[in-house]
This record gives sequence, C-alpha cells and structure tokens, in this order.
Amino acid sequence: MTDPKERLTDSSCPPNKEILEAWLGDKPYQLWKTLSELIDKNYPGVFVPEWLFGGKKHGWSLRYKKSKSFCTFVPERGRFILVIVFGKSEREAFERMRTTVTPQTQEIYDNATTYHDGKWMALTLKNKRSLQDAPVLLGIKRKPSPATQ
Repeated sequence: MTDPKERLTDSSCPPNKEILEAWLGDKPYQLWKTLSELIDKNYPGVFVPEWLFGGKKHGWSLRYKKSKSFCTFVPERGRFILVIVFGKSEREAFERMRTTVTPQTQEIYDNATTYHDGKWMALTLKNKRSLQDAPVLLGIKRKPSPATQ
C-alpha cells in the first residue's frame, strides 16, 4: 500500500505544472513531460487529459480517456506510475509481443492483478530505461495515428 504522504492528496488543489514539478523532481517530471508529449504526438486530438481526485488514500491522478480508459498517470514523490488496464484481447496482444519489452516490464505485467475489467498494470517511471516500454504498451491499447508512424 502506498503511503499517503507519497501522493498529492490536497483535494482543494489540483496539480499544476509548478506543483507537479516540485513533487516529482526534475528527472521524473521530464519523463512525465516526455510521455505526455509522446501521447499528444501519437494520438493527436484524441485525448483531453483530466485530473481526478481519488480521495486521501489515492490522491490526484491524470487520466487519458476517449470512449474507454487509455492510461492514467499517478504522481508520487520522486516518481510517477503509468497505469494501463488491459482487457482480454489486449492481454492476448501483449502475449504476442511480450519479447519486445524489457524483462522488468514482462515481470511487472506477469505480477499485475487481473480484475473483472482487466489486468491492471502499474509501471513505475523513474528513468529513461523505465520509459522505453511505455509507447509499446500504449500501442497495445490503441494504435498510434498513421500520420505519426
């Protein structure tokens, strides 16, 4: 269980750029920006990110959603977590391409809990190496725009 002191839990104050940068720290904030920009580039005009407050236990998260959930960024002190929920067909797609992601990401996927709505994968992003698999995983959820490939 995550310590609430590690999450942004002030319900009266949705995170802005300054709060996020101070909370995450420089390197994780740069990874946050890089992944946000990658989503904007690969899925132009598809998503309008939305801040959600999950209560004192879970704090703030940034959700990318169109008709169904795409992914969620969860800021924690000094890092952030990319949460992706894979449905049945997406789990099958992951299995077909699992060797294209790092062994660490394969292990995180294998250990993720499967609920009635899918397999909830939480990938902690704290350095460039941990970021490299994110576009592959997001591509399973939704193919990038043909103009970006």
